[in-house]
Amino acid sequence: MKIKLTGVYVDDQEKALRFYTATLGFTKKTDVSNGPYRWLTVVSPDDPDGPELQLALDDNPVAKAYQQGLRQQGQPAVMLFTDDLEGDHERIAARGGEFTMPPTAVTGSTIAQLDDTCGNLIQLTQLARW
Repeated sequence: MKIKLTGVYVDDQEKALRFYTATLGFTKKTDVSNGPYRWLTVVSPDDPDGPELQLALDDNPVAKAYQQGLRQQGQPAVMLFTDDLEGDHERIAARGGEFTMPPTAVTGSTIAQLDDTCGNLIQLTQLARW
């Protein structure tokens, strides 16, 4: 058993696609529409057949409340892992990414948080090497 797909609610799928590809560096995997519904996913360019992140429109009141609740509590909607947090922080900031928390050492890892411009906080994590 493995994880193939997880999702994040976004308030604008086009804006989310630009952020997750141009700013973070992911690759668009699937973009299929059926009437007003759009199935949109991105993947890591390092693992194009790996787990997909669905950029799901928050047009459902429950989804919007969930997204807003996480944001109000300062909870990230997605946690991404990296082996080079400092390098990714510099690269993403140079591409216009707005960090709400710079790289910060915490127990067992270093983390940073940024705004995905679509209603969410994204956490970048680099695990400590023991």
